[in-house]
Amino acid sequence: MKLTHFDEEGKARMVDVSGKPLTEREAVAGGSVSMKPETVALIKDRRISKGDVLGVARVAGIMAAKRTADLIPMCHPLNISSVTIDFTIDEERSRIDIRTTVKITGQTGVEMEALTAATVAALTIYDMCKAADKDMVISGIMLLEKRGGKSGEFRRRG
Repeated sequence: MKLTHFDEEGKARMVDVSGKPLTEREAVAGGSVSMKPETVALIKDRRISKGDVLGVARVAGIMAAKRTADLIPMCHPLNISSVTIDFTIDEERSRIDIRTTVKITGQTGVEMEALTAATVAALTIYDMCKAADKDMVISGIMLLEKRGGKSGEFRRRG
C-alpha cells in the first residue's frame, strides 16, 4: 500500500484528484461520550445551564464537517451535499453515542469530514457539560462505513 500524501522524494503533498470522475460518496463515523448517570439525565431533561446540548453539538458537528479542510492540512475543500448527526442516549451505559453521515458528489471521499463532525460533536458535548462532570471520556471515534470512489465500500465489522 502506497501512501498518497507523499511525493517520490518523501515530501508532503495534497493528492491531485483532477483526473478522477465525479461519483457519489458517503462516509459514516461514530464515537461516544461517557459520563456520570446524573449528567446523562441533565442532558436528556435539557437542564444543562448552557442550553440544548445535543442541538448545539449537532450544529457544531455540521459546521466542523464543512470546515475540515481548514483543520486537516491535506484535505481538499469540498462542496458537501449533506451532513446528518444523530445521537443515542444510552442510559444503561451512561453515555451518548454519536453517528455522523456526510455525502458528496465529488472526486474525493468524505471520511475525514465525517470523523471531524463526530469529534467536534463529542467535544461540544464535553464543553457544554464540563461544569457538571469533568470525568467525561470521549472515545471510539472511528470510521464505520464508506461508499463510493475507486476503493469501493468499507463497513466496520463488530
